[in-house]
Amino acid sequence: MPALTGDAPDKATLRARALRRRRALAGALSPIARDALEAALRDRVLPHLSSATIAAAYHPTPDEIDPAPILAALHAEQRVALPWFAGRDAPMRFRQGPAVVPGPWGMQPSAAAPVLRPDALLVPLVLADRCGARLGRGGGHYDRVLARLREGGPVLAIGIGWDDQLSDEPLPVDPWDEPLDAVATPSAWAACR
Repeated sequence: MPALTGDAPDKATLRARALRRRRALAGALSPIARDALEAALRDRVLPHLSSATIAAAYHPTPDEIDPAPILAALHAEQRVALPWFAGRDAPMRFRQGPAVVPGPWGMQPSAAAPVLRPDALLVPLVLADRCGARLGRGGGHYDRVLARLREGGPVLAIGIGWDDQLSDEPLPVDPWDEPLDAVATPSAWAACR
């Protein structure tokens, strides 16, 4: 991936650059090419989820890589959880999927769906590095939920994105940033911890 970081720009600058790149990349993909990349990501990630009992993912925006092929390939006894928010300022919880109702951050499961504690979490990326530093949209939702989940026991956090979202250069981190355990793209797997 060409360098996005240059002369150590701040997170906001990196985020804006990476979002523009992600939008351009996703917009340029044909449906066939997109399906092939998402299938390659599925094949790369799925072996690492074999011991998960509850795998959580997200309902993607149009520019994000879709975790649905991964979730569809899970074993029948594995359950799927998706983010759920009671309101814009409420903490992220996970409820059993599918995403069927509008929420403050996009589609989410029904409020009546069971609350679940995932032991594996597919995390959307704006940008990540090979050491597990991640830039998201900037709200801190995933950092807070990962910290809370890790207090209750192990959880495997895998950042997933397009190939251009994996930076070879280190990203800036703050003390509250929760590191990823791995980053996966259609053509790469980076074990981080």
